[in-house]
Amino acid sequence: MKKTIELKGVDLQSLLGVGDVHLRLIENSFPGQIIVRGDNIHLDGVEKDINTVHDVFHEMIQTLNRKGSLTKKDVHQLINISNVENGNIQEKTENVIHYGRKGAIRSRTVGQEEYIRIVRENDIVFSIGPAGTGKTYIAVAFAVAALESHQVDSIVLCRPAVEAGENLGFLPGDLQEKVDPYLTPLYDALHDMVLQTKLKPLLAKKIIEIVPLAYMRGRTLNNAFLILDEAQNATAMQMKMFLTRLGVNSQAIITGDVTQIDLPKNVDSGLIQAANILQNIDGIGFATLTETDVVRHQLVREIIKAYEKELE
Repeated sequence: MKKTIELKGVDLQSLLGVGDVHLRLIENSFPGQIIVRGDNIHLDGVEKDINTVHDVFHEMIQTLNRKGSLTKKDVHQLINISNVENGNIQEKTENVIHYGRKGAIRSRTVGQEEYIRIVRENDIVFSIGPAGTGKTYIAVAFAVAALESHQVDSIVLCRPAVEAGENLGFLPGDLQEKVDPYLTPLYDALHDMVLQTKLKPLLAKKIIEIVPLAYMRGRTLNNAFLILDEAQNATAMQMKMFLTRLGVNSQAIITGDVTQIDLPKNVDSGLIQAANILQNIDGIGFATLTETDVVRHQLVREIIKAYEKELE
């Protein structure tokens, strides 16, 4: 049996140990062949043993992201646990986007699985669906994975600060402090995926930028991963402006919920317009999520259904 483990966003030296000491422990504990090539680990051997080794590596990656380090003792314990459980660790690792601080980030619903597939096949993706379906979280996971695997040099995350409107001047603090409350969901997702000690310098050096949509005007972003969140609150002109920022070797995900538009009644949503006019362009994909993809509290799904019924 053969299996391949993708190591997107994983620090190989920390995972395999100094001088590959962790790798040697696994090789000495299980029969079969383990070959590390680039960002992949290739396994070959008897099915039962290969499944166990696969699970050990997965748990090592989770431990590394959770603790920020991995020791020989950790690896010994994981090998022993896997032997005791006879390789029956239940979590599947296929379709993993990134290994975050809290473990593997992967699809949890059929709709999310389709969303992930569409992102992997297109340079620009629109993810449209209700609250709680993982639109933003998955987008940020893709961006962090691309940065850590050196597919891009920077991440730019933005949202329209619609609620602030003309009242920004009345809020306390400098401009960044005024707009930060509207960017909190993006910060929250990043904190789940990147250790604080790593995130602070990335933000300070603007390798990761979190900015209001208006700050995107006039820029051309090469080798970057762009995310526009809450895109239903972007005007048609703002949407066009954002989409035309895309430079060479860049990718973008646009997320939004067309049932929660906060624009003035006489202003059209740029997200709805884009969904209507960009459907047939190669390289642009559309992922539609529904209440069946909600991964928050179980009541969120029922709330969405109730509101949809009321609006019918």
